[in-house]
Amino acid sequence: MAGLTARQSEILAYIQKSLSEEGYPPSQRDIAARFGFSQTAARDHLQALVRKGEIEIAVNDARGIRLLRQFAPKPAGLPLLGRIAAGAPLAAPEHAENWLNIEPTLFQPRADFLHRVSGDSMIDAGIQDGDLVGIHRQDRANSGDIVAACLLDPMTGFENITLKRYRREGSVVSLHAENPAYAPIIVDVAQAGEDQEQPRFRIAGVMGGLLRSGAPCASAGLFLA
Repeated sequence: MAGLTARQSEILAYIQKSLSEEGYPPSQRDIAARFGFSQTAARDHLQALVRKGEIEIAVNDARGIRLLRQFAPKPAGLPLLGRIAAGAPLAAPEHAENWLNIEPTLFQPRADFLHRVSGDSMIDAGIQDGDLVGIHRQDRANSGDIVAACLLDPMTGFENITLKRYRREGSVVSLHAENPAYAPIIVDVAQAGEDQEQPRFRIAGVMGGLLRSGAPCASAGLFLA
């Protein structure tokens, strides 16, 4: 998806997902509803994808979107993510460290991807180093939710995913560890970055549960904590 903005990549991934799972593409209204903007904005994004050679659009057909490039079908199970190129679709197969044959409905809400916990920053919430956390993909959260947050490293162009307790007051977001040894991460989302297509912070999703290795009762060696 080289040459696409973060939003264009997300829309293209949404079109691919709809074709793969539903058998037909989304309409402009579907795209507008999914991303929270007007149908005019949805049309403008689709026209940008046309200009970049990713899709073509049939005239007088609400669902007349056709992909011009082949895409790999999504493997079974859930992708395990660590870091991704800034703005890239989170569950794209090429950005996963691995795919694990774990049923998404083990988690509530249903998981879209997995994150392996590193360190002890969330230990007071019962989340230990090495745990696999199921994340339901969404870009909003309620204050107090445990979220997977993407933090941009401007030097590398990659986003690192971190698990933290989310709080927000006005434009100020604070990501809190569940361990007093760690200070919160503070981000003022009202401060414009140098590149509006690559925000310093975004919510990747909310935690739906975790799996821990070493349980003797589960055939996969994992259990839902």
